[in-house]
Amino acid sequence: MQDETSQNPREEDERAQKAVLGLLLRPNDQRPWAVEEVEREVGETLAVTDAIATLHAAGLLHRCGKFVFASHAAVSMDRLSL
Repeated sequence: MQDETSQNPREEDERAQKAVLGLLLRPNDQRPWAVEEVEREVGETLAVTDAIATLHAAGLLHRCGKFVFASHAAVSMDRLSL
């Protein structure tokens, strides 16, 4: 029997992207985050890796070595959505 709480892969990808971006956009904690920190906070290594790649390709986060941080566009959009 299929688990009723399971989501389709697209929903899981979107949830991971929202979790990563939400973490990077915390109002009083906008800073470069080590990828390992993001993985610990979100709790899903593979999902975080995929989310970071997708968000980076969309221009919503920047990568600098092992660190990631929200792009100016992401921060601006977050402020406008308040």
